[in-house]
Amino acid sequence: MLQIHVHAPYLLNHHLASLLRGYGHAASDIIHFTDYVVERGSDKHIAYAASKAALDNLTRSFARKLAPEVKVNAIAPALILFNESDDAAYRQKALNKSLMKIAPGEKEILDLVDYLLTSRFVTGRTFAVDGGRPLR
Repeated sequence: MLQIHVHAPYLLNHHLASLLRGYGHAASDIIHFTDYVVERGSDKHIAYAASKAALDNLTRSFARKLAPEVKVNAIAPALILFNESDDAAYRQKALNKSLMKIAPGEKEILDLVDYLLTSRFVTGRTFAVDGGRPLR
């Protein structure tokens, strides 16, 4: 988990930084994908939660390092889509975990990515896409 969620993004960000710089103020972007679990931890998936939390910190650290030319943000989704094999009972249990009680689909993520790419000011932030799940 640490290799995938921390080491690889660190190396990519570090080695590609020179290619992202030089295009002007806020002209380039890095968007990391963390997870809803970053805020609460997990007793079942400790390594996963810890590695995503480290990626969340990398987001802020690289935002500091690469500003103002490169914006670095993260998206932290909870339930977005179901697998075709998920049965009705599982789906209902998962939906009940959020205030919005829907699986919003990929458009929710795509709209947020579009916002981040067009913003000239937002950097170093993690955006929860969780349907109000922490409020349950």
